[in-house]
Amino acid sequence: MKNGEHVVEVRGMTKRFGEITAVDHVNLTVRAGEIFGFLGSNGSGKTTFLRMLCGLLRADEGSGQVLGHDVTAESAAIKREVGYMTQRFSFWEDLSIEENLDFVARMYGVKKRRQTVRQSVEELGLAERKKQLAGQLSGGWKQRLALAACLIHRPKLLLLDEPTAGVDPKARRDFWEEIHQLAAQGLTFLITTHYMDEAERCQRLAYISKGKLLADGTVDEVVSRVGLTTWEVQGPDLAHLAEELRKTPGVQQAVAFGNSLHVSSTDAAELERAIAPFRREPYEWHQIESGLEDAFISLMEHSA
Repeated sequence: MKNGEHVVEVRGMTKRFGEITAVDHVNLTVRAGEIFGFLGSNGSGKTTFLRMLCGLLRADEGSGQVLGHDVTAESAAIKREVGYMTQRFSFWEDLSIEENLDFVARMYGVKKRRQTVRQSVEELGLAERKKQLAGQLSGGWKQRLALAACLIHRPKLLLLDEPTAGVDPKARRDFWEEIHQLAAQGLTFLITTHYMDEAERCQRLAYISKGKLLADGTVDEVVSRVGLTTWEVQGPDLAHLAEELRKTPGVQQAVAFGNSLHVSSTDAAELERAIAPFRREPYEWHQIESGLEDAFISLMEHSA
């Protein structure tokens, strides 16, 4: 598919488990060649939604297409063209990297299987470890093996469910470099994450809470739509100050950021009146631009 065309275009996607609605009438569009971030707290419905897209779960309501295939009626066709990386490492720990990749290639009926496995090992920097058992790998190398396995059948769309959970900062950075290189080659990504720095690496993103999609767009669009005004305050005993501010009408959130507090509200005038009694020595106050984390904390608290 050409960049800009819709790889995912679904409407009203809904999934219920008994009386619980895990995904509640979600509309989403993802374009070809895009890195799309999908954010939300634990239990928000992120994983359920991914499983619906790749055909592992059938939607109770909703319609649309994934890679040109009907999302409910053509799940088998979707599975052949999608790579899905689960939250937990799900490969065989008593097989080597090379053996795991060969097994996955067999399941997909990959042509020129041995050649494809060799290429995959080389492309993702696994050649020196290809004989190592998967169970002996660190978190970062397991993540790289999982990515290689997702790519073995040359999918057009990758669904990655919190792919960097539990890996060190360098492995996270290297992983995202790989993602951007693959996206530049035309591969499309839908990635769930808890990390704000990773969300900011995405071209567009969405936030889901209790199954409902609360915001989507570019980082700037999402922050703008939330409409927060934010002040930064520095000084001594910020924990006590935060406690006092949270009790003050007109302050919607007071959150620690390193050696400062971010104090925010969607009503700028009301916020300024609320913080006026606290704007005295030994504290220093400055109005700042609201960031993505400020916006998502606001969305989370609003949904609660």
